[in-house]
Amino acid sequence: MASSSKLVLVICFMISAFCIAIGAKFDQEFEITWGDGRAKILNNGDLLTLSLDKISGSGFQSKNEYLFGKIDMQLKLVSGNSAGTVTAYYLSSQGPTHDEIDFEFLGNLSGDPYTLHTNVFSQGKGNREQQFHLWFDPTADFHTYSITWNPQRIIFYVDGMPIREYKNSESMGVSYPKNQPMRIYSSLWNADDWATRGGLVKTDWSQAPFSASYRNFNANACIPNSPSSCNSNTTTSTNSSWLNEELDNTSQERLKWVQKNYMVYNYCTDSKRFPQGFPADCLQNS
Repeated sequence: MASSSKLVLVICFMISAFCIAIGAKFDQEFEITWGDGRAKILNNGDLLTLSLDKISGSGFQSKNEYLFGKIDMQLKLVSGNSAGTVTAYYLSSQGPTHDEIDFEFLGNLSGDPYTLHTNVFSQGKGNREQQFHLWFDPTADFHTYSITWNPQRIIFYVDGMPIREYKNSESMGVSYPKNQPMRIYSSLWNADDWATRGGLVKTDWSQAPFSASYRNFNANACIPNSPSSCNSNTTTSTNSSWLNEELDNTSQERLKWVQKNYMVYNYCTDSKRFPQGFPADCLQNS
């Protein structure tokens, strides 16, 4: 067994989890949770679509909970005039002290860019927002949105390009999501009270129904409360590199390029919001 495989066995034993590699169909790994028929699994489980009209949006969640992992999903967002709509794709536990790792795509008027909103919650506390525009049209085709979550850091990727790194700051007295298993959730819903220009632009219901599409879900992840061993239920052996993943020099330069050119909001530079000083985790997550 390779040394990396030994490492994943040890870590999974420590957290009583079953580490797996999943590249499965939506009907096997997810369940539609709301929308009264507006969410559909198509193409023999290879495609999932959500829709939104004036009556309701729709959503789904993973059947499994995960405690650390690398999650990939391809999305094609609502096209045309998407103002007022939000497509949310995130990991979350439950309860008032929940943990959460967010991608949220805030729609806009035709021709204006989407805002990609990211956030990290730990023990019920969020307020760690960074927002970006994208260097492509996310409605024209599918693009891959990934989250690497390990005990040291959370990294957000778009098409393999790192856009955000959030490091564990427990040494500074800041809690970090590491104890609560999280499911994958996604929803398409109306948020025209805040989503576009702070709620100034409302949803144009003449454009409904709005639709977002999903494909090519993949997870290298640990499932808690399963047999304490790690292997794969696919033909490809489990890749454990995400457990110690960090950004090398090339990836750090790519991250800086994205944040210089496409970041539109960073909580760690918002002095009006934090007049008494920035949060402690900003020291290594700015």
